[in-house]
Amino acid sequence: AKEATNLTKALKGDSKTQGNWGELVLERVLEKSGLEKDREYFVQQNFQREDGSRVMPDVVLHLPDSKIMIIDSKVSLTAYEQLVNAEDEERPLFLKAHVNSIKKHVDQLSAKNYQDLYDIESPDFVLMFIPIEPAFAVAINEDNTLYNKAFEQNIVIVTPSTLLATLRTVDTMWNNEKQQQNAMEIAKQAGALYDKFEGLVSDLTGVGKKLDAAK
Repeated sequence: AKEATNLTKALKGDSKTQGNWGELVLERVLEKSGLEKDREYFVQQNFQREDGSRVMPDVVLHLPDSKIMIIDSKVSLTAYEQLVNAEDEERPLFLKAHVNSIKKHVDQLSAKNYQDLYDIESPDFVLMFIPIEPAFAVAINEDNTLYNKAFEQNIVIVTPSTLLATLRTVDTMWNNEKQQQNAMEIAKQAGALYDKFEGLVSDLTGVGKKLDAAK
């Protein structure tokens, strides 16, 4: 109970701790997805833009056909925590602050233009991860334009459940890609094996003719 209380206090008052916690939840979802770290996805990669500025997205997800998807964790528990614990007459005020906080994160994330970090063809949107399902549910219930407005800024808001479904789809895509590559490799090896057999038969036929000539 004491540890839970300390954690609650830390998450309420320290934005850095909030951010670290959100990234931890994001990594747990990634671990459950079936994707492999440092192969299908990479955490905290550092990039330098042409203007010399540096950016570090939380997760870079690699898709088949050399496509890239960025996942960024945005956590703002302060307004949501105040909303949950507020008296009835105070709830509208904190609810508005919570919705505005999400909108602010969308604007900040959109301004980073993560999708422009790669010259290769890739999806032109970024996944904004909110690690608390009810926090997004109560916000979208208050402002049902929130999701669409974010999408217009190339931001797709996801929660643990929707992100996991997305990542499982990506994992299936990778499995299909690997199966296709394996099938092509099998066909290639079978072709090479056939050529070897054909060469062996030709050599044996030649040897037979020479034996006949020697007789």
